[in-house]
Amino acid sequence: MALAGCGSATNPRSAGTPTPIRIGAIYPLTGPQGGVGGGLSEERGVQLAADWVNQHGGVNGRPVTLDVMDVPTAESVPSALAALQARHIDLVVGTHGSTMSAVAAQIARQRHLLLWETGAVGDTTMTDPGDSAWSESDTGPSPVAGMGTSFFRMAPQGSSLGRAGIDFVLRQLAPKLPGHPALRVAVAYVNDVYGQAVAAGVIDQVRADHVALAGVFPYPEYGANFTQLAAAIKRSGADVLYSSSYLADGEALRLATIAARVPLVANVGTSSSYCLPAFGQQLQGAAVGLFASDKSAAYSLNPAGLLPQGRTTLAWAQAQWKQRYGGEMDAYATSGFANADALFADVLPAAASLKPSAVAAAATTVKLPAGTLADGSGLNFPAQGAGRGENQAAASVIWEWVAPGKEAVVWPPAYATRSFSVLPIDA
Repeated sequence: MALAGCGSATNPRSAGTPTPIRIGAIYPLTGPQGGVGGGLSEERGVQLAADWVNQHGGVNGRPVTLDVMDVPTAESVPSALAALQARHIDLVVGTHGSTMSAVAAQIARQRHLLLWETGAVGDTTMTDPGDSAWSESDTGPSPVAGMGTSFFRMAPQGSSLGRAGIDFVLRQLAPKLPGHPALRVAVAYVNDVYGQAVAAGVIDQVRADHVALAGVFPYPEYGANFTQLAAAIKRSGADVLYSSSYLADGEALRLATIAARVPLVANVGTSSSYCLPAFGQQLQGAAVGLFASDKSAAYSLNPAGLLPQGRTTLAWAQAQWKQRYGGEMDAYATSGFANADALFADVLPAAASLKPSAVAAAATTVKLPAGTLADGSGLNFPAQGAGRGENQAAASVIWEWVAPGKEAVVWPPAYATRSFSVLPIDA
């Protein structure tokens, strides 16, 4: 770990009593994204990262302390960031939720803060794939004011998760399907920045692979008629469904497609629903055979695929989590820990000072290979170009529900704990 001195980043209060480095943390600890939604888990993972670094000498001898703010909605983000800045805190980790992240990125730029995004995957500006003006060119990284200067995203983009999920179906699963059918893909998504980002990536990959796009089906987060939506998907002739959803709507759509007898051979979802333990616990057999494209979780990641540093930090975090909270670290906790660890243990020690501009400069110079972090990711922020501010070494995996209430990472092989199976999902 890079915890050597870096000049002006050390500012002792007095001899033998280092001044703590105060870092803001904005997460939904309450509300829809707080409990089952994962915000609290991610914040706890970030706290573990601070504790890990502090137990290993801090940042150039200075301990990290977190000033945590609850942001249950996007509307609560501006006041939270203003409150942190009033306390002379200008380095902030967050936000878990894509709608929070979109607001936080803009406010961070306006207030000259640095926001280190540990979990959200939704592109902060994205043309709606259901809009007639959308085109394939809209699916690349969406430049945001402040990307690479005041806003850094560690987690993979939603569009990247969408591409990875459908690519797995088209290239890995399809050859094993009985009869090798000519697949027709439908994309259903909650119509917000998260759902749009994932859907755009799926559509981009489908078109790049010259596979039939049966239909694109956006729906509102609240008040959607899933019976009608499932019927429309069935009429489209789709046999593959990609669902970019949250937990409640993802479950409702799955049950509706079963009730409508939509003849699916594959069904894939993404981070905020299909890989959540609650998704499998509540759907039981109805989830079996479904796949999810998402970040990894400590309890399902094969540590053999990690580099020594990743294995060490992962084992420590798992043990601490079990001792403090019981159970296993989910994907949110793992993401919070790994991505905050990169900031605390690698970027901050390399910065010339703790000013946002100096930390931003260090973020583009520190490079970590894939497998260095506990979730399988590395660290690679380009200094220039379209991907500036997006971690090019962010890792994602494919999960499969292999039995009622039981999921496993099945792809890529380096991180998989078992091979994927072709299971019937149309009933």
